[in-house]
Amino acid sequence: MTLWIAPQPLVLASKSPSRRRVLENAAIPADIQPADIDERAVEAAAGPGGPGEAAQLLARAKALAVSAAMPGRLVLGADQTLALGQKRFSKPSGRAAAQAQLRDLAGRTHELHSAFALARDGNIVFEHCDVARLTMRPLSAATIANYLDAAGEAVTTSVGAYQIEGVGIQLFERIDGDYFTILGLPLLPLLDWLRRHGFVAA
Repeated sequence: MTLWIAPQPLVLASKSPSRRRVLENAAIPADIQPADIDERAVEAAAGPGGPGEAAQLLARAKALAVSAAMPGRLVLGADQTLALGQKRFSKPSGRAAAQAQLRDLAGRTHELHSAFALARDGNIVFEHCDVARLTMRPLSAATIANYLDAAGEAVTTSVGAYQIEGVGIQLFERIDGDYFTILGLPLLPLLDWLRRHGFVAA
């Protein structure tokens, strides 16, 4: 018996390898269709709202953009924001930006807000946002340089310049929150909705 019982796979409106792996590991088949949206413009239009609202707006925008082109399909949009107090972070553009982010985050606690939205036929049918709090250990300039050497180009693929499922875990002294939220997809609320609506075997 297969766990996924819907006639068509879920559509993932994201090119994130970690979100794709999360779904694959949970036996959720997904067609990958990255959303073509201007994320910074969506954030700007959101105004001065909190990081959770920004993540939810981005998730919604991605889900709706792909849903409009794929009638009848269930589309999953997701996004994540990082906040250190009132300061928000985006994916670093290169090594220098990653180094600057790590200097800001070192020895402090920041928040990751991860949101997803499910859309079908241009309508949001379910959405959820969760938050995790992560405390980096104090990091010297040499430690940051060594980490950047070890992580390579991966530092530009996620906010905060780290991935806790890889070498980025070396940067932390404490993590409070759901593992999947930190990876960018609060999985348990998603699975609960999919089961209740007949996409996954109960």
